[in-house]
Amino acid sequence: MLQAEIRRYLKHGTLPQLRVFEASARLGSLTRAAAELHIAQPTASVQIKKLTETVGLPLFEQVGKRIFLTDAGQHLYAGCHEVFRALCALEDALNGMRALESGHLRLAASSTGKYFAPRMLGAFMQRYPGVDAALELHNWKTLIERLANNEDDLYIFAAPLGRDDVVTQALLPNPLVVFARDDHPLAGAGRIAFERIAHEPFLMREPGSGTRLLAEKLFEQRGVPSRIRMELSTDEAIKEAILAGLGVAIMSRFTFGLEPESPRLICLDVEGFPLENHWHFAYPIGKRLSATARAFMDFARLEAKGLVMAELPALKA
Repeated sequence: MLQAEIRRYLKHGTLPQLRVFEASARLGSLTRAAAELHIAQPTASVQIKKLTETVGLPLFEQVGKRIFLTDAGQHLYAGCHEVFRALCALEDALNGMRALESGHLRLAASSTGKYFAPRMLGAFMQRYPGVDAALELHNWKTLIERLANNEDDLYIFAAPLGRDDVVTQALLPNPLVVFARDDHPLAGAGRIAFERIAHEPFLMREPGSGTRLLAEKLFEQRGVPSRIRMELSTDEAIKEAILAGLGVAIMSRFTFGLEPESPRLICLDVEGFPLENHWHFAYPIGKRLSATARAFMDFARLEAKGLVMAELPALKA
């Protein structure tokens, strides 16, 4: 039950009075406050008078043409800001509940995200049947352009961006591994030196692909030149090229989906692999996420993450 001291504020309709009081204190003028709030000055004066009577202490003192807060007024000024912040938080929470009744989510992800993003979205939409969604899949370069233009609600990148103008939050592990055909000369070998595997012909995605950027960074860090035999524009094309015996590839573990692949695709045991990496949510700094986007981020991190990782099939080495 509300305490009597609180009930008296509610009884006298204090919120409109606090609104007039806050503007008057901030502007130092009852006239300017009335103009800002689009009410008549006598109305503003009546509101301040009623609030003063409710509080039981003077809130302003007048010096010349300006008004200044008393000690009681300063305490009330700080308190009314807390009240307004609490009301804003309440409204955001209620809007979030309304949005999940009929919200929309525009999600853009790195192309490899097609192996798990639809499942995450599907689980989310089962939880919130009123939500509909659109999913765009692009390479790293295009995804960066879409983010810069704020074309979507939320983005999923295959690796952290390391940019000051973007907010990122880790989503789930995205390990990189070295794939080959099962009859490769190094199949079954243990702890293969990276310098040894670097001499193999490599199959790579096109320039601008996130996986390629990570692979090139790795070669650069090791001080070893890469031997790119073929560039291909899709992960599926790289898998077919591996099966054709054209080379090996550094790829996301998710490239091979949540279902078992051809038994001829194997993971080589290369020193330093699996290479630690993470999928990340991203959005422009300063962007106010919709309630639906925030709910999806929370759902994906807390619930869908376990679902996706549990369904990754084991790969033959």
